[in-house]
Amino acid sequence: MVVPRVEQDSLGPREVPDSVYWGIQTLRARENFPVSGLRASRHLVRSYAFLKLACVRANVEKGGLDPERGRALAQAAEEMAGGRFDDQFPVDVFQAGAGTSFHMNVNEVLTNRALEILGKKRGDYRQMSPNDHANRGQSTNDTFPSAAQVAVLLAFRELTPSLRTLIESLRRKGEEFSRLPKAGRTHLKDAMPVTLGAEFQAYATALDHLLETLPPVERALGEIPLGGSAVGSGINSVPGFRARAVEEYAKLTGLALSVSRDPFETMQSRWPLGAASAWLRTVALELVRIANDLRLLSSGPATGFDEIRLPEIQPGSSIMPGKVNPSAAECLDMVAYHVLGADQATAFAVASGQLEINVMMPLAAYEVLFSSEILANYLPVFARTCVDGITANRERLEKFLVESAALATVLTPRFGYLKVAELIHEAERSGRPVRELLIERGLLTKEEADALLGEAALLKLTEPVP
Repeated sequence: MVVPRVEQDSLGPREVPDSVYWGIQTLRARENFPVSGLRASRHLVRSYAFLKLACVRANVEKGGLDPERGRALAQAAEEMAGGRFDDQFPVDVFQAGAGTSFHMNVNEVLTNRALEILGKKRGDYRQMSPNDHANRGQSTNDTFPSAAQVAVLLAFRELTPSLRTLIESLRRKGEEFSRLPKAGRTHLKDAMPVTLGAEFQAYATALDHLLETLPPVERALGEIPLGGSAVGSGINSVPGFRARAVEEYAKLTGLALSVSRDPFETMQSRWPLGAASAWLRTVALELVRIANDLRLLSSGPATGFDEIRLPEIQPGSSIMPGKVNPSAAECLDMVAYHVLGADQATAFAVASGQLEINVMMPLAAYEVLFSSEILANYLPVFARTCVDGITANRERLEKFLVESAALATVLTPRFGYLKVAELIHEAERSGRPVRELLIERGLLTKEEADALLGEAALLKLTEPVP
């Protein structure tokens, strides 16, 4: 039988399992907030480890912490950054305001491991304290938003390559389909022709544009309140700690981090998390549009567009034999819809800051990080299982193109808008192509019709006017 250790905090003593590195305040948080079973993102754990290591080094250098405790805490933080204690953070995502529960979970894990390194017993906080030593010159007020913003930057490091993978897949399809003219559609009605390749190139360009808007968001996330301690004043920190800690944090993470220009503003406002969430929302909106276009273009085959064929990755029905659904695109929609909902929750959290702190930080951090992670996980899969294997149904593309009365728009300069509209309506009523009606009425010779509406002419029509 394992004998529990006894730890003491400001509310009194409690028994803690001696097999764990977390301590009494984590125990209370587990009891108080058994909400979802959701745990902190690995990015938040890693970013907090680097933050604590930076603070230890800054404190030792500036005289805020003795070298012996500093060495032990630094080793513990390095181990935490390496993933050794990933199972030691049981605090629910939904917890006490501002993230105090998770922050103290971090402090207790580091302290108890540091005590162990020094040959002391876990929980012996007279030798080393989670509050007085691991947290020297710090507060949840400044460390949680700093770690959260750095965690998002780390998450974006994984998301942006995933997004580029999808962009490259769409570009390749754009090139492959560049010589395939097809009926365009506006308002879901027949419109002037485009190429299938142009549609796919446009999807890639839209996502490319979104990547171009990311750097300002990353710059905002890189300005952190670390060193502000409680409310931004830097209370209980040694001189020079703030600048040195941020400098070391930037070095450890390889990120462009900077001391906040106004430490009180970066305590009060979590708008950088809101900006990150808004960027993810915009990405999600484009992904929904693209996924739904692919679903529509592949619909049928007998009763839909059937202009493209998506890879058959799994059976689509438990009752209808042979039915195959656009499952990858459906999954992308669901991922994107979650991002949209997460953005709404983040928006409320960001708006709920009051006076010197925003206590809803844990929710905002979780939603942004989870959204980034599920996008980073799925976009390369979607590129591989869906986009890369798309094929064009050339017969269907040609059929719709030839039958589209909208092609007659090219005749407007010659015959006038009303005359062409009359031809289009007659074609729709009779079910005969406009080209056939033009030749029958003697308005165009066959050669003239070929020159205006033949394959070469149609391809030219799909090119942007200089």
